[in-house]
Amino acid sequence: MMALFSHGAFHEAGGGPLYLRLSQRIAGEIASGGLAPGQGLPPEREIAALTGLSRVTVRKAVQSLVRSGQLVQRRGSGTFVAPKVEKVEQALSMLTSFSEDMARRGKAVRSVWLSRSVHAPAPEEMMVLGLSAQDHVARLERVRLADDVPMAIERATLATSILPDPMAVEGSLYAVLAARGTRPTRAVQRISAANLGPRDAELLEVPVGAAGLWIERVSYLPSGRVIEFTRSIYRGDAYDFAAELQIPAEAERGAS
Repeated sequence: MMALFSHGAFHEAGGGPLYLRLSQRIAGEIASGGLAPGQGLPPEREIAALTGLSRVTVRKAVQSLVRSGQLVQRRGSGTFVAPKVEKVEQALSMLTSFSEDMARRGKAVRSVWLSRSVHAPAPEEMMVLGLSAQDHVARLERVRLADDVPMAIERATLATSILPDPMAVEGSLYAVLAARGTRPTRAVQRISAANLGPRDAELLEVPVGAAGLWIERVSYLPSGRVIEFTRSIYRGDAYDFAAELQIPAEAERGAS
C-alpha cells in the first residue's frame, strides 16, 4: 500500500488538482483489486506524510470517494474500502422476516441494536395499532446486516400485550412472536423512494443522499388484529422487490 501513496506521483507538472490525482489513484486501486473491500486506509495524517500533500488535500480526496460510495468512514474506526453489495431480490408475495430471507440465501445475519425499549404510544402508533393512551408499546430499532454488510434499518413497534419484553428479541422478531403464538399471517406494505439523510446514511455506510427504499409494514393476526407497525429504510443499491402480476378472471373473460 505504501507504493500507492509514493511522493513523486502527486507533484508532477500537469494532471489536474492534487486532490483529484489522489482520489483517482485510490479509485484505480479499488477498481483493480489492489485495495480490497473492507480494507482500511492509513489515517489522513499518514497519507499526507507519505504523499507530501497537505491534510486538507488528502481530506478532500477521501471525502470525494466517500460521496461516490467507494469509501466508507466509520466513526472511531477509520476509512475503509466500501464492501461489495450483492443485489437481493425479495418477493412481495411472501411475508417473511429479514432473518429468514437472508438465511435462505446462505448469508450470515446479525443485528446492531440501536434501542429496545417500552414507551407510551405516539399518536400514529395508537391509530395504526388500535391502542389507547393508557397502553404501552415496545419499540425495536436496529441495523440489519447480511455477511457483515449493512442492508436495512428496521424500526418496529408492537403493543406490549404482544411483546411485553423487547429485550427478548435478539435475532428474528418473528421467531419470538411464533413462540408466543402471535406470529402475523398477512401484512400490507407500502414502498416509496427516499434519499438517505446523514444519520441513516452513516448507519448503512452509504453516501448522504444515496437512494433508499422506505418500507412501511402493518402486520395482522388471522383474527384481523394489527400487531406490528414497522418502518424500515433499505439500501437502494442492495434490494430489488419483485411481484408476480396476473390478469383478473373478469378481464380474461372480457377479452375472449
